[in-house]
Amino acid sequence: MKHKLIYIAVLLIFTACSTTKNLPEGEILYTGMKRTEIISRDKTDAGKTALDEVKAALACPPNNALFGSSSIRVPLPFGLWIYNDFQSYKKGLGKWIFKKLAATPVLISTVNPDTRIKVARNLLHDYGFFNGDVTYKVIPSHNPRKAKIQYRVDMRNSFRYDSVSYTPFNPQVDSLLQAVPGRELLKKGDQFSVIKLEEERQRISTLLRGKGYYYFRPDYIGFLADTTNRPGWVRLRIIPKAGLPSFAFRPWRIGSRTINLVGMNGELPIDSFMYKDLMINYSKSLQVRPPVLYKRLLIASGDLYSQQKHADTQEKLNQLGIFRYTGIEYEPQNTSGTYGLLDMKVNTAFDLPLDGEMELNFTSKSNDQMGPGAVFSLSKKNVFHGGETFSLRLRGSYEWQTNNPVGSSSSLINSYEFGISGALNFPRIVFPWLGRKMFNYPASTDFRLSADQLNRAKFFKILSLGGNVTYNVQSSPVSRHTITPFKLTFNVLQHKTLRFDSIAKANPALYMSMQDQFIPSMSYTYTYDNSGVASAKNKIWWETSITSAGNVTSALFALGGNSFKKQKNILGSPFAQFFKTTSEIRYTKRLGSNQSLAMRLMGGVLFAYGNSDVASFTEQFSIGGANSLRAFTIRSLGPGSYKPEIVDNYSYIGQTGNIKIEANAEYRFKLIGNLNGAFFLDAGNIWLLREDKVRPGGQLRLKNLAEEIALGTGCGLRYDLSYLVVRLDMGIALHAPYETTNKGYYNIPTFKDGMGIHLAIGYPF
Repeated sequence: MKHKLIYIAVLLIFTACSTTKNLPEGEILYTGMKRTEIISRDKTDAGKTALDEVKAALACPPNNALFGSSSIRVPLPFGLWIYNDFQSYKKGLGKWIFKKLAATPVLISTVNPDTRIKVARNLLHDYGFFNGDVTYKVIPSHNPRKAKIQYRVDMRNSFRYDSVSYTPFNPQVDSLLQAVPGRELLKKGDQFSVIKLEEERQRISTLLRGKGYYYFRPDYIGFLADTTNRPGWVRLRIIPKAGLPSFAFRPWRIGSRTINLVGMNGELPIDSFMYKDLMINYSKSLQVRPPVLYKRLLIASGDLYSQQKHADTQEKLNQLGIFRYTGIEYEPQNTSGTYGLLDMKVNTAFDLPLDGEMELNFTSKSNDQMGPGAVFSLSKKNVFHGGETFSLRLRGSYEWQTNNPVGSSSSLINSYEFGISGALNFPRIVFPWLGRKMFNYPASTDFRLSADQLNRAKFFKILSLGGNVTYNVQSSPVSRHTITPFKLTFNVLQHKTLRFDSIAKANPALYMSMQDQFIPSMSYTYTYDNSGVASAKNKIWWETSITSAGNVTSALFALGGNSFKKQKNILGSPFAQFFKTTSEIRYTKRLGSNQSLAMRLMGGVLFAYGNSDVASFTEQFSIGGANSLRAFTIRSLGPGSYKPEIVDNYSYIGQTGNIKIEANAEYRFKLIGNLNGAFFLDAGNIWLLREDKVRPGGQLRLKNLAEEIALGTGCGLRYDLSYLVVRLDMGIALHAPYETTNKGYYNIPTFKDGMGIHLAIGYPF
């Protein structure tokens, strides 16, 4: 084997000198594109979109392309060398090398620039650049068997609509088209666009199919365009195509309704049941309650057919989570009279009742702890024959310290975490008077119980028991509401070491935050997200959450005669009482097809009072890390100007706060192929509401606010795999909120001290 490797190395060194000697006769190796020449560039949005699509049609990466680039190549074209030097081998090691390592040459003929410029010209015409033209030239290199291609795009002038008219439709259809004026997508003065023509077709079809015109299709609409009357302008007429069937322009109503329930193994229905006006056909036993199905069929007998209600019905059935597929068919029964009659048939097949999932992972954290983890989940569907799902989730992880902590002679600091939770999900709102309501958008109810064991070796062990009820309601395509009217968590500090006692003695607030306590709370979260709206050019995500803990419990104690001022216990342990609110908004503005500006602003306030002076450790804020201030590691800042005198593996425990402010800005741009770049600026910190002598400088004071805002900048790379984004960021600190050996605003002692490198998955926000 060693001799074979030496043989391969020698061959590569002494024969890999030509990339063209064995090319097919008369062929030329394509070595990439020269910079495309743009003439009469149109700077409107439509012009930019057209040019982006033209460039995409012309792009073709050569051999050895860097991240899919059409113009930049990686040096040392090993694949081409092997193709040319091992092509003649028909057997043995040489054939194996050719099969495994050779790269097929990209030739000028396979790039086919003649076809590409035809496609590019058509794209220009589609966007109204009827006089636009695309040409190319082949640019040979010093080797006549190698060449680049340079394209020339002349956009010239774009055409606009001189007039737009809809004629001749029948009176019923015409009245629908004119019922809501201003909805037309084609308007006088707009730039001509084939894409807009197709969108208008879809709009008209959707409008009519929502009013009973079941057989109407977008391709039933035609266009007549006249460009001769006025140079550079188009007279456009939208017309129904000739020879269409009469039933296409006729509204239809729903007749009988039937649902066929096929078994999970494909068992066909053998029995039937009539529930009100719905015929239910099923196999063996009826596995879903009839009212559950009936409420989800949103098109009733006698209703006009509606494409939207058709889609909503299918969506409501899918939301049950018990069907492998659902489909709806319509069969015409009555073709006489003004309205036709359609019999509705819903076909479904049950999915397997059990789902299991196993997930293994390995984590490495900024506190130098690393180790394996596993998650196993099991779900049982349709528990009560109404789409309910019961799920059981087990998770565990083990971590060990990877370096010697300061002041310790041993690196054996091991930690583990184990958790189990059970949840029951209802695909509806489970609440008096609301349980029968069918919402237009998804709504669900979750009942959950959980237990988590957290062990930090040589420090503490905590057991957390909890349960909650949560309602999720989506009120519109962009708005979601999450309401948790009841959540109860009980934290038990099971074990503590002498080291923990020494830290807790010096920091009473830390001890109070980790003591045994109940946390009865309720919360509300509103989320706005327009990322799913195709027409939204700039993306906005906003989430605001309000949590109240212990207030209802305290009021109940007061009704029972207990003073508000007296500390109250539940089963011998105090309960937390606090108010917490957080808000975060993200805004992404497109600056072109290949660049954008993303910004985030977030803040939060946590106020403990009444029955507890300090909020639970798990509720407090922290800052820093790969998704926060990237010039600083996680939990390495704050509160305020406080900095631990001794920084060790447990100093992060005290770096939490009651107030948080954070702002981020990131300029994102395309580099080469799937590789993107970014420049960013991060700022923020956390503070305390009350003075803490153990953490001097931690309380928020407005006069010190500017100095206590940490600031960092940096740059990063993002490699987009379409299903996954791998991110590498290098943060550079500009200002630390605490005193350092340097004076002035830029107070970072050395460049190395202010540098943070993060490898992460996904965008930071």
